[in-house]
Amino acid sequence: MSTTVPTGLPTADHVVAHTLLNCLLREVCGPEHSTAVTDGQLLLRLPAHGTVLRVALRRMSLTGAHRFAGPAWRQQGDGWTELGWRQLAEEVHAELTARTGVANDEFLAQLASSHEGVAAALDAQRPAPGSRYLESEQALVFGHRFHPTPKARTGGPDAWSAYAPEAGAAFPLRHLAVRSRLVAEESAEPWAAAALDRLRPVPEGHRLLPAHPWQYELLSGHPLLRAALAAGDILDLGTAGAPFTPTASVRTLHGEGMFLKFSLNVRITNCLRKNASYELTGAVTLTRALAPVLDKLAARFPGHGVLREPAYRSLALGMPGDPALLEGLGVIVREGPERRLPTGVTPLLAAAVADEYPTSSGHITRLLEGAGPGAALEWWSAYLRLLVPPVMAAYFEHGVVLEPHLQNALIGVDGDGRPAQALFRDMEGTKLLPGHHATLLASLPAEVAGPMAYDERRGWDRVVYCLFVNHLAELAAALADLHPDLEPALWARVHATLREYGAEHGCPPRLRALLDGAPLPAKANLLTRWRRQADRSSGYVGVPSPLAPWSDESCISPGGDARTPTKSGPRADPA
Repeated sequence: MSTTVPTGLPTADHVVAHTLLNCLLREVCGPEHSTAVTDGQLLLRLPAHGTVLRVALRRMSLTGAHRFAGPAWRQQGDGWTELGWRQLAEEVHAELTARTGVANDEFLAQLASSHEGVAAALDAQRPAPGSRYLESEQALVFGHRFHPTPKARTGGPDAWSAYAPEAGAAFPLRHLAVRSRLVAEESAEPWAAAALDRLRPVPEGHRLLPAHPWQYELLSGHPLLRAALAAGDILDLGTAGAPFTPTASVRTLHGEGMFLKFSLNVRITNCLRKNASYELTGAVTLTRALAPVLDKLAARFPGHGVLREPAYRSLALGMPGDPALLEGLGVIVREGPERRLPTGVTPLLAAAVADEYPTSSGHITRLLEGAGPGAALEWWSAYLRLLVPPVMAAYFEHGVVLEPHLQNALIGVDGDGRPAQALFRDMEGTKLLPGHHATLLASLPAEVAGPMAYDERRGWDRVVYCLFVNHLAELAAALADLHPDLEPALWARVHATLREYGAEHGCPPRLRALLDGAPLPAKANLLTRWRRQADRSSGYVGVPSPLAPWSDESCISPGGDARTPTKSGPRADPA
C-alpha cells in the first residue's frame, strides 16, 4: 500500500473538526458501540440525540485512532450536509449537555479560542530556529489531537504570540533583585541555584529572581509586590540577557543550558499553569529522594535518563496567608538535555517526531526519508528498547510512576536519525507508590505528600495511558502513515519488548493483563474539559488494545519472533 502521509498542512477548520471527532470516537460513540465504517467513511451516531455524522478516512488504526480527511458531514434525511467546525461544535455541545446533565457555557468559546490559536500558528512567520531541537519544541502547530481545545489560551493571539512556541518566540527574562530575607528557595544540587545567580549580577544583600515577562506583567498590580518595589526590597532590573525559548508547554523556557519552569496565570488547554507551593517543594524533594533510583535506572538501561529539577526560587512575600506571589513568581530549575546527552546525539521533542503532519525537520518522515518498511521497523525496535523497559522497571521494581507522554519525552537521535537516547522530564507528573515509599511520604507535610503519591491502580493507568496510548500509539500511527501495512508488526514488536521484560521479572499480573490484550486506559480529555475538572481528576475510557496475544507464551520466554495476529488479535473496528 502507498504512503498515507499528508502532502500538506490542513486548515484550522479541519483540524478542529478532526479533533472533535477523535474525542467523540474515543469517549462517547466508541464506548457506546455507535460507530461503523463503510465505503471509506467513519460513521458516528451521537447516542443522546441520534444524529449521525461521517468523515472520510485516510487510514484506519488498530487502536481506533484513525486518520481523517476533509470536513465532517451530518445526515439529513436521505442525504448529507457538510458541517463547518462551529456547527460540529454545537452538535457536540448539545450531545454532552444531554448526555451528562451538566451545562458548560465556556465550551464553545474555548473551542473558538483553540481554532483561533491554530489559525494564528498556521499564519505565523516563524524565524529560523536556533537549533533542530528548539525547532521541534516549537513545531506543535495543532496540539493534542485527542483534546477538544488543545490551543485554547487566555486572550487572543495579540496577547500571547510574543511568548508562544508555535510563533517561534524567543525573549529575554525579566530580572528582579530581591533582598535575601525575602527569597524562598530550596536546592538539592549546588549548580542549580548558581545557574540562576549567574544570569545577572545583583547588589549585595540581594538574590536574583528571574521572571517570565508575561507573568510579571500579569502580577505587576499585586499590592504586596508594588509595596516591596516602592520600599526598595525588590529592584526591577528590567529585561536583559540571552533570549530564552518557550518549549511546547509554553511556560517552560530553555536557555543557558537549562530549563526554567515558570508559572503563568493564563489558562492553557484546561487550567491556569502555575507552580503551586507543594509543586515547588515537591520537585526538589523528588529530585533528592529519587536520585539513587534514577541513577540505577540510567546505569541499567543505557540511553535512558530523567531530567531532574534540583532547585526552585521565589518570593516569600505574603506567606503563609497569601501564596499568590510565592506561586506566581516561583521558578523551578530543570536540567537541560545538554547535561544528559552523549556527544553527537540531538534531542527532539517526541510529540514533534510523532505529529500527524510533518511540521519540522524532526518529524519521522524526515528521520526515515526514503527508508523501507524493514528500516522503519528496526528504527522502532531500537526506540522501544530505550523507552519501554525503564518505565516498566520504575513502576514494578521501584514504585515510581514516570509520565512519558509525548510532550514530556525527548528522543535523542544520532547523525543518521536513529534512536540513541530517551529522556523524560517534568517532576510534576512523576509519582510514588505508597507501598514502596511509605517512609518518605510519611515524613513530608500532607499537602506535599498527597499530590506526590498514586495508588497502584491509578499509577498503572497513568503509566499505560502515557506510554502506550499517548506515546507509542501516536508514534506507531506516524510510522504507519509511511508504511500502512506495517502497523500489526509495530505492535508485535511492542508485545515482544514487554514479553521480554516480563519473562525476566516474573510477569506481574498487571503486565500479564496488558500482554493479554486488556483494553487500554485513555484519558477522557473531552469529558474532563466539559465537566471543568482539574487534570488530576481526569477519568479514563477503555480503547481497543493492539496487544492481544500474539502467542500462548506471553511471559514464558523472552525469545522467539512475534507473529501476525490471529482472528482473536486486535480489532480493526473503530469502536
